[in-house]
Amino acid sequence: MTPSNQFERLVEIMAALRQPETGCPWDVEQTFETIKGYTIEEAYEVADAIERQDMEDLCSELGDLLLQPVYHAQMATEAGEFTIEDVILGITTKLVRRHPHVFGEVEAKTAGAVNVRWEDIKSDERAARAERRGEEQSPSILADVPRALPALMRAQKLQKRAAKVGFDWSKMADVIGKCREELEEVELAMAAKNEAEIAEEIGDLLFSVANLARKAGVDAETVLEDANQKFTRRFAHVEQRCREDGIAAKDAGLARLDGYWNEIRALDKSS
Repeated sequence: MTPSNQFERLVEIMAALRQPETGCPWDVEQTFETIKGYTIEEAYEVADAIERQDMEDLCSELGDLLLQPVYHAQMATEAGEFTIEDVILGITTKLVRRHPHVFGEVEAKTAGAVNVRWEDIKSDERAARAERRGEEQSPSILADVPRALPALMRAQKLQKRAAKVGFDWSKMADVIGKCREELEEVELAMAAKNEAEIAEEIGDLLFSVANLARKAGVDAETVLEDANQKFTRRFAHVEQRCREDGIAAKDAGLARLDGYWNEIRALDKSS
């Protein structure tokens, strides 16, 4: 079967699963809201397969991810909103519109030139979307940064957008200074024992650190996940050392646990 025939078969299977009388009871019960979490989860599983460089898993996970737009489009078709054909037409039209240097007469010989043109096109799209919705004022350049993104990722996207109009620190030292300032404000809020201010200031600190990562050319979401993995691996060493010494981790005490932790830190630094 050709790819197009395989895709048509997938659409047919999804429609059959959603048939009220003959389909799968679980699939019939689902809504956009209940499926939303699975859509996000499947994207993360694709990312995980890429991280592990497991091509067999990647192939499988891409299939799971491909099912998600088909699932959503089937529910939309049932509601009379749009079809999978509308979804495909939308993305093909957008790709052609956003690549006039490939499908039109515009020239863009470098990635930098492509990015400049890309942002101009997206700005035009935001304006057209606002007009379609009947919004009188020009849309914010931050308007279409998805709220469902992980918080660190969204923070960096918001900062990157703002930087495009010059709202950005010019020197790295200023960014580091802002992080120090926010940390001091956290300490002041803690000293005042004001829970609302503590929460707000910690949020500001995290936002500033995300900006520091952006300015350093680092993806905050990725490096935090790397830190999570490092912590997990090192803590596994701590737990193993507890087992070797015949003591439960909860009974070991901080000094002993910290000693085990320093062992694995030293090993990491020497390798």
